[in-house]
Amino acid sequence: MKAYNRVLMIMAALSLGLLFMFPMWKIYLKAPQYPEGLELHIWVNKLGGSSDHVLQNFNILNHYIGMKPIHADSFAELQYMPYIVIFFMAAGVMVGLLGKRKLVLGWSVLLMIAGAAGILDFYLWLVEFGTNLDPQAAIKVPGMTYIPPLLGSKMLLNFEALSLPAWGSLGIFLGIAISLLVYFLGRREAAKEQEASTKRALV
Repeated sequence: MKAYNRVLMIMAALSLGLLFMFPMWKIYLKAPQYPEGLELHIWVNKLGGSSDHVLQNFNILNHYIGMKPIHADSFAELQYMPYIVIFFMAAGVMVGLLGKRKLVLGWSVLLMIAGAAGILDFYLWLVEFGTNLDPQAAIKVPGMTYIPPLLGSKMLLNFEALSLPAWGSLGIFLGIAISLLVYFLGRREAAKEQEASTKRALV
């Protein structure tokens, strides 16, 4: 690969660093008790919010419907995901230095698989928290579950829940998009070189 493609690939790998600078996902909850809304932030290694007591307030609301408390310790993924991201960053930089097109494609595909697995895992946790409810909860509606939306908005009783990617997810998108661009640019360059080589052989 040419030098600028190597630089682009290294940029693709380093863009994953956004996951350590910004949340990956956010869940916004609006309820009569909190008309200003509560915004839960899901980072690659922790849980947070738009204010110091967001997680506590989320758990207060969840307590009434029998949902388990949300704590960072409940999610083993938050312990090992940072290492996965660091692995992809280091591997991507190495791929950029080596300049092999097939390695670029392999890195892109693996990152897409990891991203899809992360979204699936997130959805399964939403289902777990939204369906495994305490039968002694203060608010009980027969047959009602409280699965927050994976993406978009949803009404849960008198709660309006909105779930959206946050700025950290942009790092994954950029990593995939830039690396695929590098792959296709490299393939086009290889095709041009092959064509030029064929013409020289015919002369």
